[in-house]
Amino acid sequence: MTATVSPGVLLLKLLTATLADQRIGFDVGRVFDVIRLGTLTPVPLAPRWIAGVMNLRGRIVTAIDLRARFGLPSRNEGAEAMCIVVDFQGERYGLVIDDVGDVVDVDKAIVEANPPTMPRAWQQVSTGVARLDPLIVIVDVDGLIDIPLAAAA
Repeated sequence: MTATVSPGVLLLKLLTATLADQRIGFDVGRVFDVIRLGTLTPVPLAPRWIAGVMNLRGRIVTAIDLRARFGLPSRNEGAEAMCIVVDFQGERYGLVIDDVGDVVDVDKAIVEANPPTMPRAWQQVSTGVARLDPLIVIVDVDGLIDIPLAAAA
């Protein structure tokens, strides 16, 4: 889905993804890479949502399992996962999600504040929702990574 661009219309460019049937969107300006989740090395004593670390072209990347981060059930055994690699404070992090969608243009006029019924864990990391079918929760990468890292310290 790509929006028709009219002069003066403000658009967000979002990479869409799916996490447990919830459609989420990441600002493409924050996305470094999208990869299939490969082999992870466990990190002893790390919180449950730290899936491990991986080597991405010679660089060590911490993988955060977003299902665990939001208290969702684990992926089915053998189900492949994808990883959206983002930059946070000069370090790369892999956000483990179920599936990657498309890059979409979203008119900022249809972006609304988080609904009061949204679970608190999502509210803490969402900058709003795009009222499309299905609804897209717009994820704040900084909030997503910063909150759990502070809690782990």
